[in-house]
Amino acid sequence: MRKLNKIVIALLIVTLFHGCSKDALVENSPSVVLPENLYVNKAGFDAGINGLYDQVRRSRSGNTLGSVGAMMTGPAYVGTDNAYANWRDGLEDIYNNWGIINNAAVDHFRLEWAWLYETINAANTITTRAENPNISWSATDKNLVLAEARAIRAWSYRHLTYMWGPVPLTLTESSGSTIKTDWVRAPVSEVQAAMEADWLFAEQHLPVTSTLNGKILKGVAQHYLAELYLAQGKDAQARDMALKVTTNNNYRLVTARYGVKATQPGTPFTDMFLDGNSNRAQGNTEALWVLQAELNVIGGEPNNVMRRYWVNRYYSFTQGGRNPFLVSAEYGGRGIGRYGPTKWALGIYPAGDDRGSDFAWRFNYAINNPAGIPAGLKLGDIIQLDRTSNEKTVNANWPHTRKWDYASPVDPNVDRAYNDQVYLRSADTYLLLAEAQMKTGAPGDAATTINVLRNRAKAPTVSAAQINLDFILDERSRELFSEEERRYTLLRTGKLLERVRLYNVLARTTIADRDLLFPIPQSVIDANLTLKMPNNPGY
Repeated sequence: MRKLNKIVIALLIVTLFHGCSKDALVENSPSVVLPENLYVNKAGFDAGINGLYDQVRRSRSGNTLGSVGAMMTGPAYVGTDNAYANWRDGLEDIYNNWGIINNAAVDHFRLEWAWLYETINAANTITTRAENPNISWSATDKNLVLAEARAIRAWSYRHLTYMWGPVPLTLTESSGSTIKTDWVRAPVSEVQAAMEADWLFAEQHLPVTSTLNGKILKGVAQHYLAELYLAQGKDAQARDMALKVTTNNNYRLVTARYGVKATQPGTPFTDMFLDGNSNRAQGNTEALWVLQAELNVIGGEPNNVMRRYWVNRYYSFTQGGRNPFLVSAEYGGRGIGRYGPTKWALGIYPAGDDRGSDFAWRFNYAINNPAGIPAGLKLGDIIQLDRTSNEKTVNANWPHTRKWDYASPVDPNVDRAYNDQVYLRSADTYLLLAEAQMKTGAPGDAATTINVLRNRAKAPTVSAAQINLDFILDERSRELFSEEERRYTLLRTGKLLERVRLYNVLARTTIADRDLLFPIPQSVIDANLTLKMPNNPGY
C-alpha cells in the first residue's frame, strides 16, 4: 500500500493513457507501461488497484498533485448545520455566502469532477481488462480485484450523485474510439442501481478482515449498501444490511483504552484518532476503512490535509495585543483553520460525554510563547477559547476538533499530515441502523442501538420517546463530527436546507433551493460537443 512509486505509476498510466490519441497507442513497447502490458497478470492488476487506493486518498488531500490546494471533498463537510468555513477565499466563501459565487466556473468543481471520473475510468479499465481469458489467475484472485475496483467505482458515483444529482454513467473502459462527446446525465435511480450492483458484488467477494492496512473490507460494502437503501426508502433492507456490520464481532466498537497513549489521560473514543492507533492491526476494531499515509516515501508522499483544514490557527490568537501560543507538536502542529464547528455543533454534548470533552476538542491552550505573554498572566497559564459567540470567519479564538491533530516528526509547521486516518467506522453503521429501525417502526430498538454508542461515551442513555430523525442527526454530529460527509447525510434525509437555516448563522440567509446541488462545471458542458448537457436548475 505504501510503495508510492508503484502507486503513482499506476495512477499516471490510467490518466495519461486515456488522454492519448488512438494512433499514439498503436505500438506496444515493453519499455512503456500501458494497460496492454500492465494488466497481463495478477501483479499488474495489484498495481492498478494500488493506484485506485491512491485516488481514494486524494479525497482528503489537496485538489492538485503539485501543491496542497483545497481539500478535494471539502464541499461534502462544510456549509452544513454543524460546520462552516472559518476562512475567506473564493472557494470557502461559497459555503457561507452561496449566491452567484456558487457557479459553473468554480475551478474546484472542475477538479473534483475530473478526479472522480478519472477514478471511475481507472476502475473501469481494471474491470474490463480483468475479463481477458489469457490471464493466468484463480477465480478468487480475479473476483477480489473486481470487488475492490467495483467498490471504489460505486464509492465515486456516490460522491457524484450527492454533489451533482444526475450524472453520466459509464461502466466500461473509455479510450480511443470509445471516448464520447455526447454524454447524457443518467437519472440518480439508474446510477444507484449500478452502485448497488457493484457493492453487492463487493460484499460477496471482499474479505471480512485483511492483514493489509488500508484495504477495503466487506463491512465497507455493507455499510454503503445500508446507506443506499435508506436513500431509496428501502428501510427494512437498510436495517438488515447494517446489522451485518453491527453484529460482526470483527467490527466491534472500541470500548476500552488501547494503543500508544493507553496509560495517559484520554478516552476510548479519542484513542482511535491518535497517530499509531488508527489501523485495525493497532487495535482499532471499529475501523472499517483507514486511509494510509507516510512521510519520506521514495517516489512520493501520500498525505492528507485534514489537520490543515480542521485545526484552527491558534498561533494567530491574540489577547491584549500579545500572541501567547506558538505552533507546537503538543498542540497538534500547524493548522490553518479553514473549517470550523458551528456554535450549535459545539453546544449539543451533554455533560460528561467523552465526545464533547477536552480530549475530543481544543477548548483552551496553555501559554507557550515567552515573548507573547498577556498582561497579568504567566507561561503555562490556560486561556479558554470563546465558545459562546456566534461563528465568524478568520476567527482564531474558536474551538476545533482534535480528531485530526497531527505533528510531523520532522517539522510541526508542515501543511500536510502523514498519519493514517480512519475514514469509516462501524459507529457510523450503528447510526444508520438506528435510523432504519426508527423508520421501520421500532424506536425502542433504535434507542438501544444509540445507547451502545452513548454508553461508550459515558453520555446519558435515551428512551424510545426521544427518538426521531432530528435526534439521530444530532447524534451523528456528536459521534461523527468532521468524519461523516455531513452534506450527503442531510441531503439523503431531506434536511439540508432546514437545518442549515436553523443552525448555521452565516449561511442561514444565503443558502437557496438551487444549492442542494452544485453546478455542473462549465468545462464539462463545453466538452460535450455533440449533445447539449443541461446544468442543474438555477445555474
